[in-house]
Amino acid sequence: MRTYGSSHTTFLKPHRTWAALAVVGALALSACGSDGEKSPSGTDGPDASAGPAVALPRLDGEKLEVAAVWTGAEQENFVKVLKEFERRTGATVTFVPAQDPIVTFLGSKIAGGAPPDVALLPQVGALVSAVKNKWAQPVGADAQAQLDKNYSNGWKTLGAVDGTQYGVYYKAANKSLIWYNAKAFEAAGVRPPATWKELITAADTLSASGTPAVSVAGADGWTLTDWFENVYLSQAGPEKYDQLAKHQIKWTDDSVKQALTSLAELFGRKDFLAGGQSGALATEFPKSVTQTFTGGDRPAAAMVYEGDFVAVNIAQTQAKVGTDALVFPFPAVGAKAPVVSGGDVAVALKASKGAQALLTFLASADSARIQAKEGGFLSPNKSVEPAAYPNDIQRGIAQALIAAGDDFRFDMSDQAPAAFGGTPGAGEWKALQDFLANPSDVAGTQARLEADAAKAYGN
Repeated sequence: MRTYGSSHTTFLKPHRTWAALAVVGALALSACGSDGEKSPSGTDGPDASAGPAVALPRLDGEKLEVAAVWTGAEQENFVKVLKEFERRTGATVTFVPAQDPIVTFLGSKIAGGAPPDVALLPQVGALVSAVKNKWAQPVGADAQAQLDKNYSNGWKTLGAVDGTQYGVYYKAANKSLIWYNAKAFEAAGVRPPATWKELITAADTLSASGTPAVSVAGADGWTLTDWFENVYLSQAGPEKYDQLAKHQIKWTDDSVKQALTSLAELFGRKDFLAGGQSGALATEFPKSVTQTFTGGDRPAAAMVYEGDFVAVNIAQTQAKVGTDALVFPFPAVGAKAPVVSGGDVAVALKASKGAQALLTFLASADSARIQAKEGGFLSPNKSVEPAAYPNDIQRGIAQALIAAGDDFRFDMSDQAPAAFGGTPGAGEWKALQDFLANPSDVAGTQARLEADAAKAYGN
């Protein structure tokens, strides 16, 4: 989301990221014989071979609440992390399911005098809003020490506002991945495409074989913003991406027209989409994944786009990552393939010993290892060894993120004001849902996007 005048968000050239992500593509092609083996770490606690555990205070009798928008398996896996924190400190921790936009949810909690101790915020702008509203507490010395030990400057900077560290990026996301059903590709004689043109050709071949090419989660507007951002970053380039993210250029710019026109090549073909445009608009994200990896030889679609966290939903099916479910980098629409990152930042909302202890734990490799081995999780913590991840594909994705260092582009909609980039049924989410319903209306979509952006950004 937008920084509202602060300069804490760093945008650096992503050339090393593009190179590093090639590892993922290679793994996608070579992992067909992988057995999706589990990490050598066989317990829910930290791997003793990875070094001494982070020191935490005793918090016997203290009760904490942690809020996040996570649901399903993602929530269940995070609760395992909280259970380990309870075991090591004596505190009792309750997970509080939050709703989008989380700033509104937290605002109501704070107004009612019952804020959670810690919140996991899924947008940069939500962190800025929390600081602006004087909800957030700066990180303590112990948490800062873990950040300095385990995080690159780019991730630390994203968790800071006006030079003060408020957040710990516990969870990251690589949002430039396309997952595919290996049997559907094999049956159609299709190989993972490297360019957008090849993707459209592959989609045509897959659909002609009787399997729609792509499962699109159109009911969740955030997935459509991710589609757009990948096309735009690759086609328009990093400088334009940064300008549009800050609303320094308008959504009526010709670069936006080109990106929407390219996206319409996929969204405009009813036979390319599972259920057509109307079916896509009725499909929520979890279903978009599971229907791609169920149905035997006739899945609802051959591919599904989204980040590394797709693996959590694949785990709800009989498909196995590395054999039945493979992955390739988002194809290059322009000169280079895009890499868009996202993440969830942990912030203390109470000035308590327990809240700071939890931030310290979440900034350590100990916590990340627990969730990493469950799959569908990616940590920006460079001290988490590849063996913590459950299979070769996820190890490759994690290594690519760490190898990128500070070279990444953060999710554009997550940098925008929540009214534009983070609210269901409004702003960019709604405009792109309308575009999915009618992909031929590029000009109308641009006009709606610009009108909503101008109002939200105040310019």
